[in-house]
Amino acid sequence: MTVLPTGEQYVLRCADAEAVVVEVGGGLRSYRSGGRDVVDGYGEREMAGNARGHVLAPWPNRLRDGRYTWDGEEHSTPVSEHETGNAIHGLVRFLPWRAVDRTSDSVRLELLLHPQPGYPWTLRLQVGYELTPAGLSVQTTATNEGDVALPYGEGHHPYLAAGAGLRVDDCTLVAPGATRLETDERALPTGAKEVDGTPYDLRAGRLIGELRIDHCFTDLERDADGLAWVRFTGPDGRGAAVWLDTAYSHLQLFTGDVVPEPRRRQGLAVEPMTCPPNAFATGESVIRLQPGESTTATWGLTPLG
Repeated sequence: MTVLPTGEQYVLRCADAEAVVVEVGGGLRSYRSGGRDVVDGYGEREMAGNARGHVLAPWPNRLRDGRYTWDGEEHSTPVSEHETGNAIHGLVRFLPWRAVDRTSDSVRLELLLHPQPGYPWTLRLQVGYELTPAGLSVQTTATNEGDVALPYGEGHHPYLAAGAGLRVDDCTLVAPGATRLETDERALPTGAKEVDGTPYDLRAGRLIGELRIDHCFTDLERDADGLAWVRFTGPDGRGAAVWLDTAYSHLQLFTGDVVPEPRRRQGLAVEPMTCPPNAFATGESVIRLQPGESTTATWGLTPLG
């Protein structure tokens, strides 16, 4: 029996929708609804390239040199993005998760992250996916299983599908960020700037066209329920929305300009994050989890049109 690159495949079905969640990385491999792709995923015999569908923990995005200080002690985790010298997207993307609960339309996966060089704490992670007529919801819970406080942040990395024969250039994007983090040549934040009057003011929506985006946004506008929304639609008005609850204070958008052809700019990465890039080094929005304490964040995908 052949072992697939992403291990066991958990197929969720509801009405005319189907999503596939994978054992390796605990991520989302595909999601189709109404006969079309909601996410720009990957095949069952492929690895998840460019963090496609990954869970990003215990930190999302980049960490300069893989170095940070916590409670007066310096830590160094392996550099995983060698072209920039950064450690990127945490430590769990290629580890096997186990299913602890499963139904025809839901699955909950768990991973116990043991102490290791650069992150010497014990962290239990659970990620639950539920497919409903309204869309797919994703809930992530982290629990400190050790006896000292630990640093924590997380994110997710779905790519929304532009549609058959389309690229992100052809699509309209509405996104809630009032502030954009400017970055240096290593894609690390150097400061914050309001989006007013810039091409990155996406709050009213704009055709992406040739705009290149690989930035983190914050000061997210929210609805009466506290949800921030990203809407991504093609010329026919069909597409997808991503919503994120108040646990996610930051949002990374990426138009896929460095993704190898033929996948370049075929999907828009919409990454809910509980903290900004390089947070472990700066301390900004890092969650301090005390022994036995848990934290939960929820986001979701809704087909449009």
